Amino acid sequence: MTRTAVIAGVGPGLGESLARKFAAEGCQVALFARSSEYIEDLASDLPDPGEGLAVQTDLADVEQIREGFEAIRAEFGPVDVLVNHASAASWTGLMDTTVEAFENAWAVNGRGAFVCSQEAVGDMLETGGGTVLFTGATSAVRSLGGAIGFTAAKFAARGMAMDIAQEFGPEGIHVAHVVIDGQIDTPGVKERYPDRDPDTFLDPDEMAETYWHLVEQDDLSTQPFEVHITNGPQNTEFL
Repeated sequence: MTRTAVIAGVGPGLGESLARKFAAEGCQVALFARSSEYIEDLASDLPDPGEGLAVQTDLADVEQIREGFEAIRAEFGPVDVLVNHASAASWTGLMDTTVEAFENAWAVNGRGAFVCSQEAVGDMLETGGGTVLFTGATSAVRSLGGAIGFTAAKFAARGMAMDIAQEFGPEGIHVAHVVIDGQIDTPGVKERYPDRDPDTFLDPDEMAETYWHLVEQDDLSTQPFEVHITNGPQNTEFL
């Protein structure tokens, strides 16, 4: 059966790799992003047998999110897989962070994921199950200091993932949180860190394989909640 997958927050790097992997596995893939040009190009270039749909959506805007899901249902039908992948960062500490910056990080990482999850889980309850994945970060489980907005928002998203997993796991909805503990190899990142060992960057295509594995693990008796993706001991503090 063809799955309809929503990736909420898509850009070059892991978001693109997720879209391509899910499409290659036969999914109809809907792409949310605030800027339309990139996701329109990506949606038209997804591998067979998948199909893409670009939905310009500001994930800090509740009404735009709800309208985006309506557009997906009209084109593809109910949602089977959701990846809460968007991220807004406030890379400053307590005394240097404005209320506006703090609230923006929460609006995308927290409230945006909450609204997307409401929409997707509503579909999944009607169709008998599905998968909700959250892209987390080191800061979701261990604060690093000096990034209070990002840390608070990522902690909140992890807590939501736990709560949704507890509430809806018995209904056949698999919820998982992916901790990304390392630097993803996105376009231009190696040029920004020329002194860093290139082997310490995380391969987004390989990471997408882990996400798909979680989608496939839909047996109620074997549903892992948290997966930790790291690049090994070269540059990482293990949790």
